[in-house]
Amino acid sequence: MKLFGIGTDIIKTSRLKKSITNKFFLRRLFHEKEISRCKNLKNKLNCFAKRYAAKEAFAKALGTGIAKGLSFNEIIIQNEKNGKPFIKLIDGTKKNVEKRIRSKNYLISLSLTDEDNYAVAFVTISK
Repeated sequence: MKLFGIGTDIIKTSRLKKSITNKFFLRRLFHEKEISRCKNLKNKLNCFAKRYAAKEAFAKALGTGIAKGLSFNEIIIQNEKNGKPFIKLIDGTKKNVEKRIRSKNYLISLSLTDEDNYAVAFVTISK
């Protein structure tokens, strides 16, 4: 596979502290699966922050930024049973990505971390 793009993002978790209490904000940025997972964790703030950073890093790896046909709540950050994070795309965002990459066969790799008041995401897209 050939590397299509890379993206990284860092966020200070406190930036989201007030916002995650707003249901409209949550639904606009996060899929219901992400909201459910994060709300059930002890450290909700870091969970949301890592997912937000992953969505930003993905948009950067794609080379479009978030405004070009991507919806944050259609970029779903999930975890495999062993904890490894992955990105699942749905609906219009998935179609726009396939059009931009010019393929339905691509690989998105994601790494997440958090430390104290920061969350970091790194994304690669290969085709």
